[in-house]
Amino acid sequence: MMTMVIGLTGGIGSGKTTVANHFGDYGIDIIDADIIAREVVEPGTAGLNAIVDKLGADILLTDGTLDRSKLRDAIFNEHQLKDWLNGLLHPLIREKMLSNISKATSPYCLLVVPLMVENNLQTMTHRLLVVDVDESVQIERTQARDNVAPEQVKKILMAQASRRNRNAAADDIISNNGNSAELKNKVAELHQNYIKMSHLY
Repeated sequence: MMTMVIGLTGGIGSGKTTVANHFGDYGIDIIDADIIAREVVEPGTAGLNAIVDKLGADILLTDGTLDRSKLRDAIFNEHQLKDWLNGLLHPLIREKMLSNISKATSPYCLLVVPLMVENNLQTMTHRLLVVDVDESVQIERTQARDNVAPEQVKKILMAQASRRNRNAAADDIISNNGNSAELKNKVAELHQNYIKMSHLY
């Protein structure tokens, strides 16, 4: 039997992690693309070995882990490197996501991908849940969390799918402009709906 997969996405500062944690409180398996993206470049992995082959051992920190700031600089200086890296890592990330989905034991699982719509990964899900928030709230939250200038947040927003595109792709939208109690109630309601739907899979 297959586990129903709910895709969870939203723009920067929308509160995806908070929403995912609320679902986690109900014992739902969470598969987080950001965590997987770090796992596929851990020491000893094919991903990290390929990066070292391409860029040399200088790309590693003294403990053998990937020097992310050096990698960011390298990508910034050589745009083709980003395409090469995406070509290497995206299939590894996708493979691990599918593997984790197949191991899920909860009635449904949550696949959390920040750039789900941009990378057309909603094809891996049965339903897409978008955490929606006003742009002014996104800027405010991201500034407070990451200590960055509003201009930088706006640049990130421009690189992401537009709010309209993301919401158009959604099966369910959860608005996160309110307080935490309202958000918890919305998640509780969706959880009950997803439990009912999960019997179809």
